[in-house]
This record gives sequence, C-alpha cells and structure tokens, in this order.
Amino acid sequence: MDLSVVIPCYNEEASIPELLRRVRLACEAAPISSYEIVLIDDGSRDRTWQMIEQMAEDPTSHVVGVALSRNHGHQLALTAGLETARGENIFIIDADLQDPPELLTPMLAKLGEGADVVYGQRASRSGESLFKKLTAKIFYRVLDAMTDVSIPLDTGDFRLMRRSVLDVLNSMPESQRFIRGMVSWVGFNQVAFPYQRDERFAGETKYPLSKMMKLAFDAITSFSIKPLVIASYCGAVFGTIGLFTLLYVLVSWSSNHAVRGWTSVISVVLILGSIQLVFLGLIGEYLGRSYIESKRRPIFIIRRIVGQRP
Repeated sequence: MDLSVVIPCYNEEASIPELLRRVRLACEAAPISSYEIVLIDDGSRDRTWQMIEQMAEDPTSHVVGVALSRNHGHQLALTAGLETARGENIFIIDADLQDPPELLTPMLAKLGEGADVVYGQRASRSGESLFKKLTAKIFYRVLDAMTDVSIPLDTGDFRLMRRSVLDVLNSMPESQRFIRGMVSWVGFNQVAFPYQRDERFAGETKYPLSKMMKLAFDAITSFSIKPLVIASYCGAVFGTIGLFTLLYVLVSWSSNHAVRGWTSVISVVLILGSIQLVFLGLIGEYLGRSYIESKRRPIFIIRRIVGQRP
C-alpha cells in the first residue's frame, strides 16, 4: 500500500460525501499506485458511522472504516487510525476540509526531495473570527515557550510522513497524547509546507476555547517540566519576600512600631496561600498523569473495522 489517508471524524455527516470525493480525486491525481482512506468514527452521535459503513461496502471507494467504542477525543481517534493504517506514506487530514487534500501531490514531492515529515504550516486562516485567530496565535506561542521540544508555530496535525516515522510514533506508549508534539519529538528530517487554511466546509468546530485550553495543557505537561521549575522559582522569590517581611516585622516590634491593622497581613496570607494552592494543583496534575499512565489501560478501544483489507 503506497498511501494511507487517516481522517478522524466526529459528527461529520454533512462533510463526509464531499470529503471522500475530494480525497479520492487527490489520491487519483497523485503519483501513487495504491491507497486507502481510513475514516475513524470517534463515537459520533449523528449518522457519521452509518455513512462510513455504507461507503466501505463499495470496494472501489478505498474506504476503511474504524468505529471506536465511545468518544475518545481527537488525538486518540487519530492514534487509532495511525495504528490501523498500512501505507508506506501516511497523510493526516481533518474531516472539516479546512486543510485541502489537493496538497497531497506537492507534499509527496517534498518527500521525494528527502523529507521524512512534511507538516502543513498555516500562512493564513479563512473563515475564522478574530478571537479564534488571536487565541490560536497565543496558543502556539505559549506552547513553543513552555515545551522542551521545538514544535513549529501555526501547525496542526495536517501532515504527510513516512512509515519509518510512524513506526516510532506508534511505539510511544503514553495515553495523554499530543500527536504534533510527538512527531516533532521523534526527529527525522521535517519540512514545513506553508498553505492557506480554508473555511470549514460544514458543521461547527470541534475545538472551542475550552478544548484548545485542555489541548494546550496536555501539550505542556506532556513535553515539559517547566511549570514545576516556575513553581520552584516562584517559591524562592516569595520565600525571599517573606524573609524580608519577617525582618521588617521584627525590627518594627523591637522599636515599638509594630504594624497596626490586619489588612496587610491577611492580604499576604491570601496571596501566598493562593499561589501555594495553584502550584499544589499543578503538582497534583503531574502526579495524576503518572497514575493514569501506570494503569496501562488501552488508550482506545476499536469496536469494529469495515472495508476491504487485501
């Protein structure tokens, strides 16, 4: 199999017919002899799985349908598709058609020039609000500043990679997954491919602000201990401030000029107490992730796979 196109789907019944049409045209136009289109249903509540199942019944559709047992989330659904894919090259794309499948051929050309991973880098974003663009810009820059691994700015999971890269990626066992960060971590020769991100074809975004914040937190805690280092620095700074405050109180007491009133004392206690609780929560988050990883549960459960697998 020359190529596997891996597409996670969640409530995408309005997009799937056009998605399949454009992906098939892109694959037919590409310099490959065989391909499969792996559609992963991530516990959709609409007719997404029924449509995938119907398409997979046609052997000429090249569709392989993967149904998960429940909604696992985008990153785990993508992981399930990557472990199912059999192609020598793997093309990851979202079902909303914001990332044009027609870029497959020029991205394959980059592989032919020696790249192991060709990742789409958004030069512009159509059909998105100013707030969405601003928060996305902040997200990628905070992520770059906080993570130990260099993750390219303005990139999603839209990328093309070789089987050698995927084999390493599939061997990584963590359950809290951030695919674009994991791909950056494995190294190899990775090349940017600037492109114009289109407006969503149909439906609503599956990544509102709350999910973007969760994704950012997953990324930071999965690839960096900088938040814990920051906690240590803050502890040192506020400890020093507390020491000078104690000296000031002792000098005031010895000279009979004790500080009157409780407002300043309560303010200091509340500030220091809040900071301690925040960082205790942060440490608890890291401990909780270690606990989850130690269970060694499967990170996703496949309920059914349909489509021809010659």
